[in-house]
Amino acid sequence: MSAQRSDGPEPFDIDAGYQPLRERVRDELRQRIIDGVYPPGTRLIETDLAARLGVSRVPVREAMRALESEGFVETVPRRGTVVVELSEQDVEELFDVREALEVLASQQAAQRATKADLRRVRACLAQARRALDAEDPVALGHANEAFHDEILKLSHNALLQGVLKPLHGRLHWLLRQTGDPHELVEEHTRLFEAIASGEPDRAAACAREHTRLNREIVRRLLAERNREAPSA
Repeated sequence: MSAQRSDGPEPFDIDAGYQPLRERVRDELRQRIIDGVYPPGTRLIETDLAARLGVSRVPVREAMRALESEGFVETVPRRGTVVVELSEQDVEELFDVREALEVLASQQAAQRATKADLRRVRACLAQARRALDAEDPVALGHANEAFHDEILKLSHNALLQGVLKPLHGRLHWLLRQTGDPHELVEEHTRLFEAIASGEPDRAAACAREHTRLNREIVRRLLAERNREAPSA
């Protein structure tokens, strides 16, 4: 599948602060992959993307190199650059890292979160419920990503946040591979309540259970996709 040519540029948000154009293009393309605008197998053509974003090919080429190093795209002979499909090994390794670090983050959040911190997480849950009511999967995905990002911030552990930063985009991608969205929001609500209780062991156990349930869901979805994929 190739990226569709647009009739005109599709402008993207530009931060108020200074950020190199190649980084803005990288962030935009990464988010579009996470949102499913460019699903696995999509061929990404520099000229098409440059026209869509209203930029030259140079920042697009640099952005694609960065996304390849992050594991979002790969160069395939005779096809060019395509969006990669998560492999079983990718899923297992990402979940191993997510479980270890998110359990720690939740445990520390229960010990360190302030009232202002908890209000931000509660706002993420409210945003997710509004997205559910509106049947807006993209908005729900953003709200769920924000929820997990806030949990990490609540740990008030700069080193932990730094360790996760290089994996941030791929973990967001993983978070989009979900089953029942209503159950997911309920799981997040239970995790929030465990953190708000101020009980570190309860929060850690809830985070571990949430991660393991999601691991099983993603394993099942990946297996289904593999069965449905046409054989070479």
